[in-house]
Amino acid sequence: MFIRDVICVPVRSGFFADDQAAILAGAPHEGFRYAGEPITPGFRSIRQAGEAVSVMLLLDDGQVAHGDCAAVQYSGVGGRDVAFDAASAVEVINSAVAPFLRGTEVVEFRSVAAAVDELTVDGHRLHTAIRYGVTQALLDAVAKARGVTMAEVVRDEYETGVVLAPVPLFVQSGDDRYDNVDKMILKEADVLPHGLINHIDMKLGRNGEVLAEYLLWVRNRILELRVRPDYAPTLHFDVYGTVGKIFDGDLDRVADYLTTLGELAKPFKLRVEHVIDAGNRDDQVTRSAMLRAALRARGSEVQIAVDEWCNTLEDIEIFVAAGAADVIHVKMPDLGGVNNTIEALLLVSRNGLLAYCGGTCNETDRSAQVSANIAMACGAAQVLAKPGMGVDEGMMIVGNEMARVAALVAARERMLAVEGGAVA
Repeated sequence: MFIRDVICVPVRSGFFADDQAAILAGAPHEGFRYAGEPITPGFRSIRQAGEAVSVMLLLDDGQVAHGDCAAVQYSGVGGRDVAFDAASAVEVINSAVAPFLRGTEVVEFRSVAAAVDELTVDGHRLHTAIRYGVTQALLDAVAKARGVTMAEVVRDEYETGVVLAPVPLFVQSGDDRYDNVDKMILKEADVLPHGLINHIDMKLGRNGEVLAEYLLWVRNRILELRVRPDYAPTLHFDVYGTVGKIFDGDLDRVADYLTTLGELAKPFKLRVEHVIDAGNRDDQVTRSAMLRAALRARGSEVQIAVDEWCNTLEDIEIFVAAGAADVIHVKMPDLGGVNNTIEALLLVSRNGLLAYCGGTCNETDRSAQVSANIAMACGAAQVLAKPGMGVDEGMMIVGNEMARVAALVAARERMLAVEGGAVA
């Protein structure tokens, strides 16, 4: 089976692209938008509608394999590519990617994905979002050629050795930090609430008091609303480097604060993402490792997760080697080809850290489905419910895809066992 043609079209993503630098600088909400001028190059406004591109590979037997190009909500910061422009991406795909793929035989995923991920135009690699979407479509093409799920392709080609079963779902609240938590609890999300703690005065507090109050509310709300007494989700908050800011980068004060939060969270486990922002990768690795050590020295069980400055497979290798976090957020759109995501998740897990198969609210239903397959095949510690910020949609798309894949794989294995018994 081979690729006959490549068709791509601009589509909507599941959320918006936001200028993080402008928001952290204090841009005020004005309805749903942010008032003021953008700071980060590539943005037309502080909040702008997210863009995506659907890439469809027409196979010679008439089947269509599909992936979506999408970029993270906070593009252009932390070492990431600039905000994604769908119209420009379509031109690049049609001129550079489509000619490369037409006529390619769909035999295996790994080598073709690596070749696409290394493509250059005028000496520059393709935007991470393009590499992300095209390699999704390639993975789907191989799965269709073999008549199996994408998860089975990854499991077999990378010899992950995992049982294909749903992994814990991490659900994000967006700015609706109270009603959405109720939804998460009623639907028994495995990890919650994210919280979107990206504004010091409104969401963290100059001494961390706003976040502490919110964390305690989440903890008490779980105890109040849970139906099963053994429902015990992990609490995971993303603070976008704001904790480091309020304590002027003093790691002892940061560690003391996180230790206090950990006590407030009990009986639930606590993870805090992007606690500090050191401004560059090397300093981020050093300071994250020091913070992790400071927490352990205090006897704290609070886990720290890294995100910003940990964008590529090379970045992740460096963070893992330094033991610079308990949880590595493998933010799929930032890594370009999904082959890099697979390598990263396996690297993290095999080194004893927790591999978070993540991404962004600004992705699409299709990229979320592909993510679910990859998370299962790599045995991720958790996978992000995406896209969007509404809870229900992301839990449905990612959760349902994992349930379907697990059921299909189990049924196929049962049939093979029966056929094998009959032959014997």
